Parts: sequence; C-alpha cells; structure tokens
Amino acid sequence: MRQIGMLAAVSVVAAAVVLALSAAGRPASADASTNPTSTPGPGSSSTSTPSPAATPTPTPTPTPSPSPSPRVAQAFSGTAAVGALFLTRKGGKLDHFCSAAVVRSPQEDLVITAAHCVWGKTLGTKGNVIFGPGWHNGKFPKGRWLVMSATVDSKWKKDKNPNDDVAFIVVRSGSQKIQKVTGAETLETGTKLPQTVQVIGYPDSTSEPVKCTGPATQLKGRKYLDQLVFDCDGFADGTSGGPFLMRVDKSTGTGDVIGVIGGYQEGGVSPNVSYSSQFLSNIADLYKQVTS
Repeated sequence: MRQIGMLAAVSVVAAAVVLALSAAGRPASADASTNPTSTPGPGSSSTSTPSPAATPTPTPTPTPSPSPSPRVAQAFSGTAAVGALFLTRKGGKLDHFCSAAVVRSPQEDLVITAAHCVWGKTLGTKGNVIFGPGWHNGKFPKGRWLVMSATVDSKWKKDKNPNDDVAFIVVRSGSQKIQKVTGAETLETGTKLPQTVQVIGYPDSTSEPVKCTGPATQLKGRKYLDQLVFDCDGFADGTSGGPFLMRVDKSTGTGDVIGVIGGYQEGGVSPNVSYSSQFLSNIADLYKQVTS
C-alpha cells in the first residue's frame, strides 16, 4: 500500500499523482483517497473528491457440462452359450427371427428365450426351428440344434401375460448335450433391482450379435407389470429372447440370467429401450416344471 508524505507540497503532488492514476483507470489506494494525513493546500476545497468506483469484473457464465453419451450396443464375435433362432425354409434358406441362451439344467439340453418367439411355431423332429449358439458371420461354430419342444406358463397361453413372456426350449443334435458343448447360463430368480447386466441379442439386420452393459431397473408406473427396463440403443428386431446376464465370467462369457428381452411390448417398440419379464416365482416354477 502506498503511503502519503508529511509536507503540504508533497501532499499536493501526491494528490495530483493519485488523480492522474485514477483518470488513467488504475485504482488509487484506500489511504490516499479517503484518509489524507495533511491539510489541503490553499484554494482547495475542504471536502475531498471521492475516487471513482471501480467497475466490477463480470462473473463468467459457467459452461454446462455435456450430457453423458447414451449407451449404444456394440457388435462382437459372440459367446458360446448365446445364439440365434432360425426358421428353416425350402431349399435350406435360414431366416433369423429371435435370440436365445443355453441355461444350466440337469438334462443339459435346455435353452431360454421369450415365449412370443416360439409359441405357435412348428417344433420337434418335423419342425423347422433351429438354434445356432455362438452364430456369427454365417458360421455355426457350435453346431445347429433342432428345437424339439417349448414350455411356457399357462398365463401366457391364455392371455399373453407380459409377466410370463418366457419359454424354456429343449434342443437336440444327435446324441450331444448342448450344455457340454457351449457351457450355460445359470437361472436366477427373485433378484433385487437395480442390477448391472450385460444384454446380448442378434439384430435381424446384421450377421453378428451385439452386447451392452448397464443397469437393469424395475419398470415404474405400470400396475400389475413386473418388468425389467434396460436403456441402450441398438437392440432392434431379432434381439427378442436375448439374455440379461449378471456376473459375467470374462473367461467363459457365461453368467446368471435374470431376464430375456420380451415382456412389456414384447421387449419394446424402440431399439433404445428393452424390457423383460421379471424372473419371480412364476419363472422358478416354470423351470421346475420343465426340468422335473
């Protein structure tokens, strides 16, 4: 802080310097402008001239943080226990229509998908539905498996209840057991939400699966609907039946399956939001029925 001298002449000079500096836009010190220590010179007013107020520095407007990028499913080479469902047409042409996953069972021949995927289809030895685990780029690395039968809940049979859009299908390929060939997901019911899951599905428009990891939450605002909700873009037609997997093992790609794309709106009308029937006692009972 600058100080003022004792002599009047010096005081006058100092005052002039202060005024000059103020006029030039630099602020004078508080002591020089409001607390002079000497008597004003001859002819000067006894009232000191106030210093001009400093112009306040404007506060910059904060730049809003960008919104987090929405999740988008990424194509990958697939995992052994998740595959695509096909209809076999005349001439051997295959039409992909849904997704599915091998699920652990005592018989080692069980696959899980959405009920709306297989209900009403022709199954068995004279049927035309096959399962291709690990299918990608037109290749069947784990073989082609004929879908022999499908078991769905009685409520789905009666009125297509979205809470029961789950089917267990039995597959066969000679004398092989699919679980030994591909490994299997483990069925889990009554899971508390939210949970971080990896969702896998086969879009109709591609020849390879997509996957996305994020939170599965419970659908709110819809009475009597027990549904999982998963927000991630890229799950278009053909991904119905794809599994919601928790605790995925990095080495095997298998995990605990707590849902399959389906349920409300048969899985969703938009590719960026997917639904699943919540696996509660109804799905546990259905599993017991098909494995007993």
